[in-house]
Amino acid sequence: MDNYTSSFPLIDVGTDKTPPPPLGLLPPKPPPNPLVMSWSSPHGTPLPDWRRRTLIMGIMNLTPDSFSDGGTLPGVDDSLRRAETLLNEGADVLDLGAESTRPGAAPVAAADELARLLPVVQALRRRFPQAALSVDTYKPEVAAAAVAAGADLINDVEGGRFQARGDESPMGSVCAQARCPLILMHRRREADYQDFWPEMLADLRGSLRAAVAAGMAPEQLWTDPGFGFGKTPAQNLMLVRDLAKVAALGHPVLLGTSRKSTLGLVLGEPDPLRRGAGNDVTAAWGVAQGCSMVRVHDVAAIRPVIRMADALRRGALPA
Repeated sequence: MDNYTSSFPLIDVGTDKTPPPPLGLLPPKPPPNPLVMSWSSPHGTPLPDWRRRTLIMGIMNLTPDSFSDGGTLPGVDDSLRRAETLLNEGADVLDLGAESTRPGAAPVAAADELARLLPVVQALRRRFPQAALSVDTYKPEVAAAAVAAGADLINDVEGGRFQARGDESPMGSVCAQARCPLILMHRRREADYQDFWPEMLADLRGSLRAAVAAGMAPEQLWTDPGFGFGKTPAQNLMLVRDLAKVAALGHPVLLGTSRKSTLGLVLGEPDPLRRGAGNDVTAAWGVAQGCSMVRVHDVAAIRPVIRMADALRRGALPA
């Protein structure tokens, strides 16, 4: 699984023992190239251009038990109002999840997940035909139904490997057939690393390799380092500190730190709703390290942070 190679240039990412480069000396993002890494929706929805600025993904949890906002969207009308708010605040992508992935959450059957999800996807597609809709699921059958209902991309916390045999990517097969983008998150059940960075990057390369072998076009693939999933708090912090190592794999990177427990540990803040400083700093550092999209609950609060971080990264005023 270490043998995956992107069709795009890679750089040496070193190991976890390699000192990180000074923040101000990181190389700038390459200029946009319309022929490289231009993701596209199977429905023709205009997806935002991550090559020109860092995107914002707004979280919509359709679950009763998510860790910070479970039960806040009990019906379709509630979801429509929340979506309108997020879009007006500047969300580039809406990410809909119908199964909580918080530690200790009970698994949800595919039928129950679809019952929560499909009415909202269909309603959003009708009300906001130009909005980019992502579905947060690791089940291939749920992904297929969601895309058929109008979703534009899939955000998979299992890296495409749920119920995989060998080097299969069941989710990669579904998304390749649907011709939709796929975000592959890194996840382990336990933080059982002997050497964190080489193993974590090898896992991600394995997910990418399996997805491409399943038929995914490389330009439709994103990575997510999996902050908070099968990692110690120190490893979570190291992920953001050295996120350039993930970006160096040659695919755009989604970073999701919003309200998570590691931020609470650092800030001494048990209330997820009061971890805004952690959200802001990790997002800004992630932009400096090359992430292409941040996944957040508080779009209005993060928007000026991302705008300022982008300007610093590029050394230029926003267009």
